[in-house]
Amino acid sequence: MVALVAATAGMRAVQAQPQDRSHGDALPAAKDLARETAAAAARGEPLVVMVTLAGCAYCELVRRHYLRPLLAEGRVPVVQIDMRSQGELRSASGQAVREAALARQWKVTMAPTVLFLGPGGAELAPRLRGYSEDFYGGYLDSALEQARARLASTTRRG
Repeated sequence: MVALVAATAGMRAVQAQPQDRSHGDALPAAKDLARETAAAAARGEPLVVMVTLAGCAYCELVRRHYLRPLLAEGRVPVVQIDMRSQGELRSASGQAVREAALARQWKVTMAPTVLFLGPGGAELAPRLRGYSEDFYGGYLDSALEQARARLASTTRRG
């Protein structure tokens, strides 16, 4: 009986804690894309930007299994924006813009969409739209490789 009461009390404590399930293991929010893309390029990396949607199960899979590990490695900077959010950030051109407006400007119509940006917001590799369980890791690796190569060639010319 004591064990049952203790277990019930423990479950209530867990239920009472506020839980934000909208973005689970959220990535850092994009704040200033001009600064973030420049800092990434200075390290020879693209800025990986995930355009997400609150409650999107596929977004959560991509975030948790692919982008969070990249971020944890410490080499590739990864940020996210929510395609319906009215939150403000600075665009790659330095102007204040709402996340939803930026997603529309980028013509993002599906979540998740992952972009690989260089200085000035230039897309360095084809964006990844949606989620394919079988090959997503390969697509991500290929896009990162292509973005790095394009960034390196742009840096050599510039």
